[in-house]
Amino acid sequence: MRKLRIENTKKSNDTITRTIRMNGKTFDKINELAEKNNLSFNSVINQIIEYGLENLEE
Repeated sequence: MRKLRIENTKKSNDTITRTIRMNGKTFDKINELAEKNNLSFNSVINQIIEYGLENLEE
């Protein structure tokens, strides 16, 4: 399986707003990735979710 690579992506206009809960350590790791890559928290979350869906074993 290919590894996830956080990239600077263009924002999509096709968005839906949802509220999620996550563990504090997970939040901190994602926030750190966002800051390190000069991206928004949402951009990183979306990349992680898309990667997971593309690599989901069904």
